[in-house]
Amino acid sequence: MAVTILLVVFVFGLTVGIPVAITLGLSSLAYLAYVGIPVVVMPQKMYAGMDVFVLLSIPGFILAGNLMNRGGITNRIIRFANALVGWIRGGLGLTNIAASMLFGGITGTAVADAASIGGVMIPGMKKAGYPADFSAAVTAASSTVGPIIPPSVPMIIVGALSGISVGKMFLAGAIPGILMGLSMMVTCYIISVRKGFPHQPWQGFGEVVRSLGGAVWALAMTFLIIYGLLSGLATPTETAVVASVYAFLVGAFIYRELPIRAVPRIVVDSAVSAAGILALVGFANVFGWILVSERIPQAIANGVLSITDNKFLVLLLINILLLCVGMFLETIAALIILFVPLLALSNAVGIDPLHFATVAVLNLMIGLTTPPVGVCLFVCAGIARLPLAPVIVAIMPFLLTNILVLLAVTYIPALATWLPSVLIP
Repeated sequence: MAVTILLVVFVFGLTVGIPVAITLGLSSLAYLAYVGIPVVVMPQKMYAGMDVFVLLSIPGFILAGNLMNRGGITNRIIRFANALVGWIRGGLGLTNIAASMLFGGITGTAVADAASIGGVMIPGMKKAGYPADFSAAVTAASSTVGPIIPPSVPMIIVGALSGISVGKMFLAGAIPGILMGLSMMVTCYIISVRKGFPHQPWQGFGEVVRSLGGAVWALAMTFLIIYGLLSGLATPTETAVVASVYAFLVGAFIYRELPIRAVPRIVVDSAVSAAGILALVGFANVFGWILVSERIPQAIANGVLSITDNKFLVLLLINILLLCVGMFLETIAALIILFVPLLALSNAVGIDPLHFATVAVLNLMIGLTTPPVGVCLFVCAGIARLPLAPVIVAIMPFLLTNILVLLAVTYIPALATWLPSVLIP
C-alpha cells in the first residue's frame, strides 16, 4: 500500500505539471508520512545524495558554458559550422546540427544547447525559407548530442553513482555522439533534397579559415577539459573550475564581448541552474532510497531475469524500459532512480559497466525529444512559436535515426569502450 501511495502521488504530480523535483519530494514525503518514518530522514538522505565531490563539477561546467555563451561563443560557432556545411542542400539545417555538436562540447547540457542555438538558428532558418516545424525539430533533435559529446552533466551523475571514472565516461560518449550528429546530418540532407530546401553559395576556404580563427578559442575549451582529465593533472571538479576561469578570460579579454559588470549576474544565474539540478539529485536520492527499501530494484531485476538471461535480450528490454521512462521522467531523476539497479542487472548478465552506462545516458538523451515530456521539444516549439504537435511530427525521422544509433551502440560495445581503453589504460 505504501508503494502504491508513493507511485500514485508521483504520477499525479507529473500529470498535473508539477516540476519533477517537487513531485519526487512530495511523493517521498507522502510515503514517509504513511509508513511513519520521521520526516528528518528526508533532509538526511537529500544531503547524502548531494554530498559527492564530483557533483561540484556541475556548477563549474554550467558557469563555464554561460560565460562562453555570453562572451560570444554561439555566433562564432554557428559561423564556423555554416562555413563548413552551409553550402550543401539544406545547409542551415546541417549548420544547426554541426553547431550543436561543437557547442555541446562546452555546455554539456541539452536544454542550454536547444535554447542558445535555437534562439539564433530557428528564426534564421524560418527567414531563409525553411518550415518552422522542421527548424524546431532539427534544433531539438541535435541538442541531444550535447550531453553525449564531452563534457556531459549526465555522465558526471553516472560517474558519481557508479564509481566509473568520469574521464572514461566522457571518452565513451565521443564516438556515439559523433555518430548521432553525422546520422542526423544524413537525415537532414535527405529531407532537404526531397523537399527542395535552400542552400547558400560556397563562401570559400578563406571564410572557413577566418571563422575557425574566431571559434578556435571556444573549441579549445573542450580539449582543455579532456586533457585535464586524461593527464591526471586535475579531477573533474578542478577541471570545471579551470574551464570557468578560461571561459572568463576568453570572453572578457580575447573576444571582448563579456562585460565585467555582467559576470555577477551570470554567476547568480549559473548558481540557480546548478541548485535546481542538485535539488533534483537530492529529492531523487530520497525517492531512490525508498525504492531500494521496498526492494523494487530487485523485483525489476528478478522479473527481467525470469524472462531471459541472454545479455542481448536484456539490453533490448532495458532499452525499451528507458525509452519509455524517458518519455515521462527528467534525465537526471531517471538516472538516480534506475541506473544503479539496472547496472546490477547488466553486471549479472556480463555487460561491461562502461558500455551499459553509455547506452543508458544515450537512451535517456533521446527521451528529451520524445513526447509527452520532451523538454527540448517544448523549448524549440516555444522559440518557433508553434504548438507541439507539428514539431513532434517533424522530429520523427530524426528520432528514428537516433534510435538506430542507440541500437548500434547497444550491440557494438566497442563504439563506447574502444576510445577509453586506448587513451586511459
